[in-house]
Amino acid sequence: MNVIPTAIAEVLMIEPNVFGDERGFFYESFNAARFEAATGVRRTFVQDNHSRSSRNVLRGLHYQIRHPQGKLTRVVVGEVYDVVVDLRRRSPTFGKWVGVTLSAANKRLLWVPEGFAHGFLVVSEHAEFLYKSTDYWYPEHERSLRWDDPDVGIVWPLSGPPVLSAKDAAGTSLREAETFDCELLAGPASASPRKGSR
Repeated sequence: MNVIPTAIAEVLMIEPNVFGDERGFFYESFNAARFEAATGVRRTFVQDNHSRSSRNVLRGLHYQIRHPQGKLTRVVVGEVYDVVVDLRRRSPTFGKWVGVTLSAANKRLLWVPEGFAHGFLVVSEHAEFLYKSTDYWYPEHERSLRWDDPDVGIVWPLSGPPVLSAKDAAGTSLREAETFDCELLAGPASASPRKGSR
């Protein structure tokens, strides 16, 4: 596999080795030993999720303030613009964002560490989005960062108004969001919530 750095050092894009011929293709979407060797990241994934969405559906930006989740994301149908925002207060990239295109065609994956908000926008007619997570979903700890917060300034490739859930439409601004202590994120189940400020 090929690891491609992004503008935030800990967020990594991964290109798997794809083997194709006239019959189709084959690739390993995840191999724990190879993933650790290539990225230096050692995690246990405990849950797999799969969603299907239509064009202009924007999901996010989600995170869990307790039981923070690392995510390994990919797309198996269509195309999305996948975005992460650094919510680690003492990080030099706090409040910064990275966006990448993931698609069934490019077969890329994105590693999203604990301490980041995550969301995606569907830019094809439909998309099926899969991700592995390092902790379980705890709805009582889930938070939603405002997708259009001007302090973050994400440039979404929208072709019309986004389709949002009620929860995401009511997302919190970065200035008011609960954020993370960097040093408490070494373990997948620890975080210290605090209102953020810039």
